[in-house]
Amino acid sequence: MNHNNFWTLFVLLSVFSCREPANVVKEMNKKDISDSVRLTLNNYFADVRKEGLLGEFKYLDSSLDFFWVPPGYSSSISYDSVASILRKYQAFYTAIENSWESLIVTPLTNELASYSGRIHSVTTDTSGARKDITLVETGLVIKRKGGWKLLNGQTSVVTSK
Repeated sequence: MNHNNFWTLFVLLSVFSCREPANVVKEMNKKDISDSVRLTLNNYFADVRKEGLLGEFKYLDSSLDFFWVPPGYSSSISYDSVASILRKYQAFYTAIENSWESLIVTPLTNELASYSGRIHSVTTDTSGARKDITLVETGLVIKRKGGWKLLNGQTSVVTSK
């Protein structure tokens, strides 16, 4: 290898080896991603408050990668199973009021973030019975063309009154 080829190769390797992968989250974007995911999760609760369980659909990723472990389940279920449950129980509730007691969002890439938090949930069924529960939820959200979507996770009951 002659001297000029060596330096050309050295410069090319230096330039390409110092580049960050495209999906690495830059420090300045972390806050924007975190704020965007928080807004999505709060809008999710607001839509469920307004529309009932069917308000969840626009926040669920309907891809084959989706799975969820609902309260009381020991294993995950698919999008189709979650959709079936939401449709079945929609008519049983007259009010659903969820709010975050705590929420931590961690951007993993520009298109993926994890979150975990504690949820206060008050539901009222068609007989007027109210249920006040505390949940803990952890999951992943993925950025799709229509915005952030719930990709997978788990929700568990902590306390029930």
